[in-house]
Amino acid sequence: MNKYLFLLPLVIILPACLHAAPPANSSAPTATSRIPDDYKLGPDSMVQEGVPKGTVTKHHWKSKVFQGTERDFWIYVPAQYDATKPACVMVFQDGGGYVGTNGPHRAPVVFDNLIHKKEMPVTIGIFINPGEIPAAEPGKPAEKNRSFEYDTLSNQYARFLLEEILPEVGKKYNLAQDAESRAICGASSGGICSFTVAWERPAAFSKVLSQIGSFTNIRGGHAYPSMIRKTPLKPIRVFLQDGSNDLDNAHGNWSLANQEMAAALKFANYDYKFVFGDGGHTGKHGGAILPDSLRWLWRDYPQK
Repeated sequence: MNKYLFLLPLVIILPACLHAAPPANSSAPTATSRIPDDYKLGPDSMVQEGVPKGTVTKHHWKSKVFQGTERDFWIYVPAQYDATKPACVMVFQDGGGYVGTNGPHRAPVVFDNLIHKKEMPVTIGIFINPGEIPAAEPGKPAEKNRSFEYDTLSNQYARFLLEEILPEVGKKYNLAQDAESRAICGASSGGICSFTVAWERPAAFSKVLSQIGSFTNIRGGHAYPSMIRKTPLKPIRVFLQDGSNDLDNAHGNWSLANQEMAAALKFANYDYKFVFGDGGHTGKHGGAILPDSLRWLWRDYPQK
């Protein structure tokens, strides 16, 4: 297993003269100040000339594992996909937010660029929305099933992926079956969901990317740091991202919860990385570092 990494926020002590207040009639930030959560997308998140583009198709699914629910999901297939070779797989929760090419994540564009540069393997992306239970009467809103699916600490969502979604996608595409070739990602409740899938099924998913993860007491997720410390090491790699301006409410403090997770992963000798910034409960920071997050997760995967 590779050397374990733990990143702390960088603290810079500036000379007192640089802290002078701006003129009273000025609302602009000083030259040395920075607006919190002011993260920008880099070139790997932008469409690049000469880079082959993958295809994205939309699908609909009625689940049996989550009885009565329906959802949309999208499949990204890179231009380099070869049906004679098993492709790696990466699953995204709240898939509609990740698959868009104008939002904070732009995962298909990032995949195009990194796969082209061989900085991640040929990977099929599966972008899944949370389930909804259709209303029994016309005109009534559907019942949202997101929190139950994402925040519950159980193997049910892992079963949903392994028994339903992956076999369905596998009918058309040659998907790798080993854990080293599978990654999973999500933000907020989707982040803790992604960790839960790998925690429950480490023989099926070995790589986790959690952005602003909800490791708080929505449905018991605050127990994970203690569980990590007291459970034998599992063969999973974890990338955590959060910010100092994340949520603080009745469920808990997201910033503290992610720091507790990082400390527990360090204590238990996990292969992990924690990037802690000054962002809030948004996708701006996680989106800005998505290319680097993917490079780190796939850093030693053999290029074939």
